[in-house]
Amino acid sequence: MAVLVTGGGGYIGSHMVLALVDAGEKVVVLDDLSTGFRWAVSPEATFVLGDVSDGDLVRRIVAEHEINSVIHFAARIVVPDSVADPLGYYFANTVKTRALLEAVVDAGVPHFIFSSTAAVYGMVGTEPVMEDAALAPISPYGRSKLMSEWMLKDTAFAFPLRYVALRYFNVAGADPAGRSGQSTTGATHLIKVACETALGKRPGIEVYGTDYPTPDGTCLRDYIHVSDLVAAHLDALNHLRGGGESRVFNCGYGRGYSVLEVLETVKSVSGVDFPVRYSPRRPGDPAAIVAKADLIRAELGWTPKLDDLPVIVRTALDWERQLGARRNT
Repeated sequence: MAVLVTGGGGYIGSHMVLALVDAGEKVVVLDDLSTGFRWAVSPEATFVLGDVSDGDLVRRIVAEHEINSVIHFAARIVVPDSVADPLGYYFANTVKTRALLEAVVDAGVPHFIFSSTAAVYGMVGTEPVMEDAALAPISPYGRSKLMSEWMLKDTAFAFPLRYVALRYFNVAGADPAGRSGQSTTGATHLIKVACETALGKRPGIEVYGTDYPTPDGTCLRDYIHVSDLVAAHLDALNHLRGGGESRVFNCGYGRGYSVLEVLETVKSVSGVDFPVRYSPRRPGDPAAIVAKADLIRAELGWTPKLDDLPVIVRTALDWERQLGARRNT
């Protein structure tokens, strides 16, 4: 039996593939490489170039490789872009997920793990948010993911499919062994952009909004190391294989850092005092979003190992240096 990872050439997906291979799993990656990279996929995984909405292709992969679990990462993820291009986001994140689900159900795959987001909560205040909080996303990105969660729930009610949806908070950092990291050109992730700035790849960094109702006026976010996040997926996979019921879990550490705190940490770890510019708020950005993540620890036994902002930044910086060397060869 094998695990199908969609979007396995991307940032989180490539780390997931590495973790699965490290755990001795047979892995098949399906990616159209629109944002991912072929070189980011572990050579020990089988790679298929294609679109997740190609039902015939998905059914063929399931049959040929005896797929019994799907981990679905393939998506568009930039909140401001979703505001500018809502139809594109609903197509990529919702319509294509619906097509993938249909193929998975047709092929009889019993387990599905879905890459969801804290953006499904919307404006929640500064207190940690629990899984049973009201779902009121304020961006097309968040709505596109919530629609997919609804589809999963309804599908699992009607068919023999069990799932875990993991609502990510802000994912950052890179594989401590230096095998993968955030590699997208023009990425918008704060820690990625700050590391690029510290290494001279950008002339400065922009802070969007300094008048939020937070201690220093900038947005608060819960940053989770990508390796801890993929460990949560492995725990979810074991949960489903052990007969566990369909569940939804937050993936975060339960501690918020402001934009300015993150920038100061990057400056401290890198030793570079880079320029910071201040701009108005962007549409679709909540003031704060911090996880209440007790449930995943209690039910899945998830135990994060890299819950430390300087460690997250250090691995991101190490990867950024390696990426620069790779692109200069």
